Amino acid sequence: MVSLNIYFRIKNCTYMASRRNVQYGRLPADENDDDDYNGRGGRRIDPRFDYSPRSYDKIPWKSIILALFLLFLGCLLLLLSVFIFTGHMGGETSQAYGLLGLGVLTFLPGFYETRIAYYSWRGAQGYRFGSIPDY
Repeated sequence: MVSLNIYFRIKNCTYMASRRNVQYGRLPADENDDDDYNGRGGRRIDPRFDYSPRSYDKIPWKSIILALFLLFLGCLLLLLSVFIFTGHMGGETSQAYGLLGLGVLTFLPGFYETRIAYYSWRGAQGYRFGSIPDY
């Protein structure tokens, strides 16, 4: 009985693979196959890289507020984990490790973005508000 089922499966697979009744046709050719040029003969403009001096000076307030929130939340979670590790606050070490992990995950991006915002505000060379993503 098992060999009969295998025979029918093999027979159906070979039948499916050997069907030739599909009609293929040529794909229509595009008028302009080169992706680097637009239809008027000039280069295509990508708005992601179209920066003006005004876009560099725009201050992303939402991103800065989010970065400050992440920085302070990360500091708080790291401080709580230190208090649990040293015994100044009740709790188990597994809780302290969890708070330590969450503290690191929130502190690092908050510190990074806050540092970029601070150096941009101070006018340091190589730092601009345009390098902070705007939400």
